[in-house]
Amino acid sequence: MLWYVALLLLLVTYVSQTEPVTVDCNELLMGQFMCPDPAKNHIDPKTQQLRGCTKQNRARVWCIAAVDINCTETGNSTFTREMPCKWTNGYHLDTTLLLSVFLGMFGVDRFYLGYPGIGLLKLCTLGGMFLGQLIDIILIALQVVGPADGSAYVIPYYGAGISIVRSDNTTYRYCNQLYCMQQ
Repeated sequence: MLWYVALLLLLVTYVSQTEPVTVDCNELLMGQFMCPDPAKNHIDPKTQQLRGCTKQNRARVWCIAAVDINCTETGNSTFTREMPCKWTNGYHLDTTLLLSVFLGMFGVDRFYLGYPGIGLLKLCTLGGMFLGQLIDIILIALQVVGPADGSAYVIPYYGAGISIVRSDNTTYRYCNQLYCMQQ
């Protein structure tokens, strides 16, 4: 038991005397850094996304490396890293849903989202005899129908956002290869 305590004491002394390692922080693995750095304010209150989110759905944020890791870019433990985000252009999901529920029969929701042709069709047919209005309420609530400019809805950062995963030939081939590898 005494040798165990002595070994533990020697290990703690060695670990506390190590020098920081300098590395390229963009090469760090998950668990060796934390993004976003909690000391920074990364969330834009207007869009509820990372500050500086571009149309390519990417934003650069400040991160902090683990203890005893210094970055070659900055000379300390902080660095910037590109993170995924959802580009928004000011269309709120709750506003769109309210417009769809109460004024959807007149096409106001589709005019708001930037679809004037469908809005005019809903206006002339009273929302497709209310069936089109009901379908639009469901499609907007599921976030299948979004703004015409391709942006995402403004939803609280930790809100009920939906990420759509699309399947194409590349996805099919990748999954098929995995299936073949398992057999």
